[in-house]
Amino acid sequence: MAKRSIRTASVAPTRDATVTRLFDAKTKWSPLGHGGEDADREQSYRHTVRPQSENQRVLLEAIQSHDLTMALGPAGTGKTYLAVSAAVAAMDEGKVGRIVLTRPAVEAGESLGFLPGDLHEKLAPYLRPLYDALNERIGGKRVRQMMSEGTIEIAPIAYMRGRTLNNAFVVIDEAQNCTYGQIKMLLTRLGWHSTMVLTGDPDQSDLLEGLSGFGDIADRLEKVPSIAVVRLDDRDIVRHPLVGEMLTVL
Repeated sequence: MAKRSIRTASVAPTRDATVTRLFDAKTKWSPLGHGGEDADREQSYRHTVRPQSENQRVLLEAIQSHDLTMALGPAGTGKTYLAVSAAVAAMDEGKVGRIVLTRPAVEAGESLGFLPGDLHEKLAPYLRPLYDALNERIGGKRVRQMMSEGTIEIAPIAYMRGRTLNNAFVVIDEAQNCTYGQIKMLLTRLGWHSTMVLTGDPDQSDLLEGLSGFGDIADRLEKVPSIAVVRLDDRDIVRHPLVGEMLTVL
């Protein structure tokens, strides 16, 4: 499948009809909605996802046109949500047969100690952000159905070793909490007819200083024409406006 080249968010992509239809620069985004399509969305999940900034549009274009995309940016820039949304869209369009979501089980600066329950219950707190993105995108009922059918798989990175992910859309979240060796292992899981997206913020790693390999690998792969590396910044944050203001001084 032919892929067009895009390196970073600074590259001016060619707009096609699909992306132009999704992106409306004149519409001011609000998490509470403001009538129109947002008011008509069914219950608590969205059928259509629109990028809210130029860099988010570039990221969606990169995912659509590359088998491997790396999205780097601060918290709140929509990296995970856009990646999961692209995975759902690819599944609905029949481009892939399953969705595989994974993230490292790393605690943010504190130890939770012993967690009761079976394996899935122990891992649930670490994987919750992925469940949240899926629930908002397609609704909890459909998520549970697809997980029971095996078309959606949410697993920790520790279970990726030795696998070949064919005919799948793979999202690797919080990649800044992976070591160089872990990311190299994950990248080499990519199989035929598959798409892989890595998201993370190199400035917010919970690993010891110098252990994260996300930034280093992104710099290296940015030189490969068939791989997209998209860098978002505080102007792309879609959380509370104070998040962007805080990140400029913290």
